[in-house]
Amino acid sequence: MDTLVVAMFAAGLASGVHCVAMCGGIVAAFDIGRVIPVKEERVWSRRFAFNLGRISTYSAAGAVAGTLGAAAYASGVLPAQETLQVATSAMLVVVGLYLAGAGRLMSRIEALGLPLWRRIQPLAARLLPARTLTQSYAAGLAWGWLPCAMVYAALAAATFSGGAARGALGMAAFGLGTLPFLLAAGWLAARLRAWRAAAGVTVLGFGVYGLANATAVGEGIRRGLLCL
Repeated sequence: MDTLVVAMFAAGLASGVHCVAMCGGIVAAFDIGRVIPVKEERVWSRRFAFNLGRISTYSAAGAVAGTLGAAAYASGVLPAQETLQVATSAMLVVVGLYLAGAGRLMSRIEALGLPLWRRIQPLAARLLPARTLTQSYAAGLAWGWLPCAMVYAALAAATFSGGAARGALGMAAFGLGTLPFLLAAGWLAARLRAWRAAAGVTVLGFGVYGLANATAVGEGIRRGLLCL
């Protein structure tokens, strides 16, 4: 199997916690934003469509990065194999730094994408809540541009992949690595909402019961005072 694909998938898998922090709330919107009950199969279809859009954006960016890197290779500016190895290793270092708690470094890297994100974010916000597969896919395409240090590190490796096809394939592998965590985030959001509702009904029941018995308590206090 292609070493680049394996490394990119592993980096995506390791980046899952960061992805949940960045995109988990967005994915959860497919569940907690529901007013009309929707069949679970349709919800899962929308989750997959959203993530397919997100991974499509990563792949497109990887194709562009790979094309730019291939031009550098063709010009003789960069040695192909050595540069790819360095870039892939650097990507894993960035992921490792985040997992080790280097949050400030991550925020500085993510700031690089803010100018572009400010232009895309209004459109991305309008696409939620997505009610159809098409809207879900479009929302994923837009939210795929959310500034993320992990994605930028993967793109750096894709730049030196040797061409557009390998760059796109590498970023697709990275996106697939993040997929389990984000799918789990959406599922968990739905479960937490149900648990919160159940807890709320239980507490509400205690409150109503207390109010219903408040008159009896008041009568007991009044009688006790009269006995004094």
